Amino acid sequence: MRISTTIFLTDETITPVRLARALEQRGYAGLYLPEHTHIPAERTTPYPNGGDLPREYSRTLDPFVALAQAAAVTRRLGLGTGVTLVAEHDPIALAKRIATLDHLSGGRFTLGVGFGWNKEEAADHGVDWATRRELTRERIGLMRALWAQAPTPYAGGHGQGVRASHAYPKPVHGGAPRILVGGAAGPTLFAHICAYADGWMPIGGAGLSRTLPELRERWEAAGREPGALRIVPYAVVPTPGKLAHYADQGIGEVVLQLPPGDEMTVLRTLDDFLPYV
Repeated sequence: MRISTTIFLTDETITPVRLARALEQRGYAGLYLPEHTHIPAERTTPYPNGGDLPREYSRTLDPFVALAQAAAVTRRLGLGTGVTLVAEHDPIALAKRIATLDHLSGGRFTLGVGFGWNKEEAADHGVDWATRRELTRERIGLMRALWAQAPTPYAGGHGQGVRASHAYPKPVHGGAPRILVGGAAGPTLFAHICAYADGWMPIGGAGLSRTLPELRERWEAAGREPGALRIVPYAVVPTPGKLAHYADQGIGEVVLQLPPGDEMTVLRTLDDFLPYV
């Protein structure tokens, strides 16, 4: 089982360079970073986990810039977003950013896709909350058109379109980087995974023995190759029993949650987690 990590990197935490080097030296498989462009000071959207919104949410580094630093000082470490709020981006510019990072890292990038929880943040990007999922689906389609080997046009129903274009670099492993969709289990989420992704990034990983059979059934019904589905539990607080349970479910990668702390705090946690590696 591959043991990866995630952390809210901020202007107050360990740096991307120091963390990436420490992860690779210790044999960790990957680093996934979350995204928030900003947190409106006045909002009515509650924090999904309850209580006050933690300080680090409003101080996150741009994940693509931070991952580019991590890529530059490592050779094997996987790099990913957990998650990119695709609806908040210009998809043409995002396609270029993703392809560039994947190219420069030698194909090490995984695109984690999310739909967000903060209505005010999305509204500042001009996102209609009710249609953000379909907007995300179309923007993924547009990016795939730009990543195609031959110039390919794309036209979606929410005004998302691009004419047949020359767009380089291309993702290293053909077509697109690995795409994982994050979110809570349900028919809508599973429909998105089966339509355009390579798998699911369930937050915390609870209840998989109940939800995975449904996703696998829908995956096969959509004509997808059964063995190609990837399940990557995300932001997991590890225990031996929990990881053994994931292994029994056929899961090959788990993303452990690191604290948003200074260098000493994070390195100590990496060492505490080493038995799982």
